Amino acid sequence: MTKKTISGILVRRVLRPWWRLTRGLTLGAQGVVIDAEKRVLLVRHGYRQGWFFPGGGVERSESLVTALERELDEEAGIVPTAPADLHGVFENGANFPGDHIAVFLVREWERTHVPKPNAEIAEQDFFNLDDMPEGTDGGTRRRLAEIFSGAALSEKW
Repeated sequence: MTKKTISGILVRRVLRPWWRLTRGLTLGAQGVVIDAEKRVLLVRHGYRQGWFFPGGGVERSESLVTALERELDEEAGIVPTAPADLHGVFENGANFPGDHIAVFLVREWERTHVPKPNAEIAEQDFFNLDDMPEGTDGGTRRRLAEIFSGAALSEKW
């Protein structure tokens, strides 16, 4: 394991519970990365079940866009080549009271590398909208329905 992987595990298992106890609000940024065939990138974490958009928490002194770009690069080797469009900000109280997720559409990007599976990201792949993997998160499915099928925008994850 690399130092980066070990520190990621430390943050998620030790520091995350502390942050949740000491902060009234948590904020994350996730990217809906869409390829030329209209497939969507999803990741499966090593520390929780299901498939999700790549993304993660916004750190102190970091903008939403900077957090999005950092997470896309770390988790999938994706670098946006044009500004991402904000789809919405969603309250994720089922995960943690006060948790919010900003979701961005990433249509223009390049892949600089494909990270090897690790403790944080066990798998990643592009999926057709009509063939999402088993265990795709409900909030992820709702965002896809809003973006691609015209479903009404919800404020809840």
